[in-house]
Amino acid sequence: MEWIFITLASLLAGFVDAIVGGGGLVMVPALFAAFPVAQPATLLGTNKAAGVWGTAMATWQYSRRVQMRWGALLPAAAAGFAGSFAGAWAVTVASPDFLRRLLPLVLLGVLAYTLAKKDMGRLHVPRFAGPSEIAAASLVGLGIGFYDGFFGPGTGSFFVFLFVRWLGYDFLNASASAKLLNTATNVAAIALFAAKGHVWWHFAVTLAVANVVGSLIGTHMALKHGTGFVRGIFIMVVGALILKTGYDAFLK
Repeated sequence: MEWIFITLASLLAGFVDAIVGGGGLVMVPALFAAFPVAQPATLLGTNKAAGVWGTAMATWQYSRRVQMRWGALLPAAAAGFAGSFAGAWAVTVASPDFLRRLLPLVLLGVLAYTLAKKDMGRLHVPRFAGPSEIAAASLVGLGIGFYDGFFGPGTGSFFVFLFVRWLGYDFLNASASAKLLNTATNVAAIALFAAKGHVWWHFAVTLAVANVVGSLIGTHMALKHGTGFVRGIFIMVVGALILKTGYDAFLK
């Protein structure tokens, strides 16, 4: 029963993650509910090992239909990988507990800003080009990549928000770009978890297949319905993240 439960959760996580990020909001609680006595690092490593395949598949699907700005995004992905690895190392020497109370407040600010700016992310008008875009995208990759390795919740949503607000992408292009960077940050995290033996590969394979199926469905929905649909899902996911992280920080 645990296997069926977490496989269905992985399917849903892949669907949500492909559209706007936030698959961990589904998958991580499901793994902790199914295996309450397992080491947290092992469950987090298994989640990453399964979810990276759905994220990579979403990147490929988006790249076939969306004009990806590869010249800026590939250096940004490399910066995201380095940032995530550095963040994962940093968490071994410093506690991320101070972020638990700060995160829901930051997410609340992101949600309020998105709701107030109703036209934000509806048009794709990149603000930078050439070296300036590479620098801006790489800074996003490095900063949010570090956050992903150090703490993690809401990484995909932060990528999307910054690509929309700072780089001038619409929500669809921002989501496509976020998938590439999130794939890189996940690979860095998996390398660290796997090196320390914190991945259940026998579960990860099945979960990865389910995650890819969910990712294919989610990507299809995003491409079919466009920017307005992605924006709506973004608002829903950030709202759910506020509730989850707020509960963990102040009530749990």
